[in-house]
Amino acid sequence: MISAFIFRALKGHILATVAVILGAAVLVPASNLLLPADHALHIPTYVMSLMGKYLCYALLALALDLVWGYCGILSLGHGAFFALGGYAMGMYLMRQIGSRGVYGNPDLPDFMIFLNWKELPWFWYGFDMFPFAMLMVLFVPGLLAFVFGWFAFRSRVNGVYLSIITQAMTYALMLAFFRNDMGFGGNNGLTDYKEIVGFSVQAGGTRAVLFALSALMLALCLLIASAIVNSKFGKVLVGVRDAESRVRFLGFRVENIKLFTFVVSAMFAGIAGALFVPQVGIINPGEFAPANSIEVVVWTAVGGRGTLIGPIIGAVLVNAGKSYFTGAFPELWLFALGGLFIAVTLFLPKGIVGTIQSGFSGRKAMKAASSAEKGRGDVTPVAQAAE
Repeated sequence: MISAFIFRALKGHILATVAVILGAAVLVPASNLLLPADHALHIPTYVMSLMGKYLCYALLALALDLVWGYCGILSLGHGAFFALGGYAMGMYLMRQIGSRGVYGNPDLPDFMIFLNWKELPWFWYGFDMFPFAMLMVLFVPGLLAFVFGWFAFRSRVNGVYLSIITQAMTYALMLAFFRNDMGFGGNNGLTDYKEIVGFSVQAGGTRAVLFALSALMLALCLLIASAIVNSKFGKVLVGVRDAESRVRFLGFRVENIKLFTFVVSAMFAGIAGALFVPQVGIINPGEFAPANSIEVVVWTAVGGRGTLIGPIIGAVLVNAGKSYFTGAFPELWLFALGGLFIAVTLFLPKGIVGTIQSGFSGRKAMKAASSAEKGRGDVTPVAQAAE
């Protein structure tokens, strides 16, 4: 059973991509920690953290591709699952500050003391324990996805209507988390972290481990997603995307198929958010903004939806471009992003990876047709001689 899972997961170019990601998980931290700062191959800590952020975005794009590329669900609310995973990690990191905060209170985070909170809210209990916090990273986004999907998919909400509802969901959460009385830091969010599992968040070694964990989780989630889409379930999933009514008439419970995929995708996004927070040092309600979810759609479209590898490439390329353009031409970045999306839609409708795959498939089809034509040409004289 395990060997079959691995075989399905490593189908196609997934193995090469996983190898590259795992190679980065080793080589980038090694370059940062082992090579002197003046070495040509040394990667500074801030660059490594920036690359780690790109990997988190890549995992988020992979999560969206699982539901959009293979199930036909265009979610404009995946930023909500990402942010919830980030808040779960942020709450753990805030509990680790203890008496080292500005006010020196070991029981309450600084923002609660500033807002005159007298005791810790019940939903903060347990976040001083790392295993519990990691469980919440998966459970909270998964629970929200389950509840939302349960009602939406059983009501047969599809297409643009479902997209609008997911966008409304993340916008509502953004407004709620902006409120000071919610207990999540309000507009300022959660920041000023000190340590994670006993190690300083700012230490170079901790940054290296966080980068490596981001790469490892991206590789693991890619294997899981590949195993899902290349299994028999994955074939039904694609059938739901392409002809939902036919799959329903064949007797499949389409709503359950969508619900399972949506929950798994939300958990992937939660993991990405949890890895993102300690590397950037803050989580605030701005991560719920609908514009962030729309950006994830752009990354996925640029790389090529329905390819698994494409969204990873798209997320890294677009965010690397964003880092460059916002520094060199800050006033032009939004125009560049919009132009990129329009250009991809017009000239690369299948994205970068999808276009490349189509090119290879076309060449194989032409080669097969040429071979068949040649075979028929060889048979014709024999047939004529027989006559």
